[in-house]
Amino acid sequence: MAWGAIEASWGTRFPDDYKEFVAAYGEGAIDDYLAVMAPETHGEPGVETAYEGMQQESLNAGDMWRAAKPDEADFSRLIAWGVDSSADILCWLATDSDPNKWPVVVWGRIDARWTEYACGMLEFLCRLFRTEFEECPLGDVSLWGVGSPIFLHKKEEQRLRAAGISPWTGEPDPYAGMFGE
Repeated sequence: MAWGAIEASWGTRFPDDYKEFVAAYGEGAIDDYLAVMAPETHGEPGVETAYEGMQQESLNAGDMWRAAKPDEADFSRLIAWGVDSSADILCWLATDSDPNKWPVVVWGRIDARWTEYACGMLEFLCRLFRTEFEECPLGDVSLWGVGSPIFLHKKEEQRLRAAGISPWTGEPDPYAGMFGE
C-alpha cells in the first residue's frame, strides 16, 4: 500500500497499528460481521470522485455526528475504518496530531449514539474479542467473546462467491448467481 500518497491525500497519517493490520491482512471481514476497510486515495477538493469505502463511510459518520452532536461542529476529523452488519460505524476521532493517540468512536445504530473508547483499533478489537468492555460496543454480540475470529480478505471472499462457494461455510452457495454477481 502506498501510504505516503494515501496519507498525503487524506492530509494525515494513519495509526501504526492500523497500518500493520492492513499490511498483514488487507481489507476484509471478520466473521462475516465486521468489515475492516483499507483507505483509498482521498479525492481532491473540487474534483468529483466516486466515493466508496472509507471515504463514503467517513462522510456517513460525519452526518451521524452532526445529527447527534449539533453543538460540536468539528466532525471533519472522523475517519471510518470499519462497519458492521448492524450498521454501526467504527471510526477514529482524529483530533490529536499523533494518530497513535486517536480514540476509537463507535456510532451505535441501535441506540443512535456515539461512544468513545480510549484505545486504538487493534486494542479495541482485542478487548471486543476478550469481552473486556463493560458491555458489547457493537449492535450485535456476534464478535463479543469470540476466541478465534476468522478474517477473510475481500478479494478471497469475492473469489469464493464467484465460484459459487459460501466464503464463510465453504459449502456450495445455494444463492450463487441469483443477484447478478
